Amino acid sequence: MHPAATFKVEDEAVLLAHLAAHPFVTLAAAPDGRPRIAHAPVVVRRLAGGLALDFHLSRGNALTPFLAAGFRGVVVSLETEAYISPDWYENADQVPTWNYVSVEAEGPIVALDEAGLVTLLDDLSAQEETRLAPKPPWTRHKMSPGRFETMTRAIIGARLSVERLEGVTKLSQNKSEADQAGVAAALGDHPIGRLMRG
Repeated sequence: MHPAATFKVEDEAVLLAHLAAHPFVTLAAAPDGRPRIAHAPVVVRRLAGGLALDFHLSRGNALTPFLAAGFRGVVVSLETEAYISPDWYENADQVPTWNYVSVEAEGPIVALDEAGLVTLLDDLSAQEETRLAPKPPWTRHKMSPGRFETMTRAIIGARLSVERLEGVTKLSQNKSEADQAGVAAALGDHPIGRLMRG
């Protein structure tokens, strides 16, 4: 997470909207001291105990053997990013940087049981199929009998209980208005340029 308060986002509604729009995350953890990375789509849950992110991993994933005992992890959802050239600033003597929009969630991760995995997969496909409307949604009931159960044996569900949720929206807010205008103009129709123009 970027340390500058200028770029920090703490509004939970904004952060959850980001995760809803960009649910494919990078998971980082070091359950035995060795850093490991995984990528997975998440479903956000608001539970009695707080927020949670449910996801699934291949049983062959390097993090999967540690799920039985549980471990701490961080997930990152990156919306978009762009290299910023110093040539785009009005003010000279500056260095290159990146502008980006991201959200981090941190907390303990545990395995879901089989029923939890099935619920996750149903909810995840419904979440993503909604984006494809007006296409009729796919459901597992379109599969051959027994095929879904066979395929779920190759994966395991997991839940990250969110203890920290924060984001970064770095859009040159630390630069002058003239420098910001120069960056936005140079980026043109790039998503970062559109965000900077509001």
